[in-house]
Amino acid sequence: MITAKEIGQKISDAIKLSGKTQTEIAKQLGVSQQMISSYLHQEKFPSIENLANLCVILDLDANDILCLNKF
Repeated sequence: MITAKEIGQKISDAIKLSGKTQTEIAKQLGVSQQMISSYLHQEKFPSIENLANLCVILDLDANDILCLNKF
């Protein structure tokens, strides 16, 4: 089974590896820098809309973020 913790870790890893600042990502996503920080620390999970937009902003495959490539 896929867990929220696994997805949260993938999001956190992708943000860290992106080379973009939390502020840059926040501006592009239309959220606060604190919200991006909460994604990094897995304190909050992005809405489905923000998750989809994060994939676009960070040039990510949603299947990878959602751990669907495991199957």
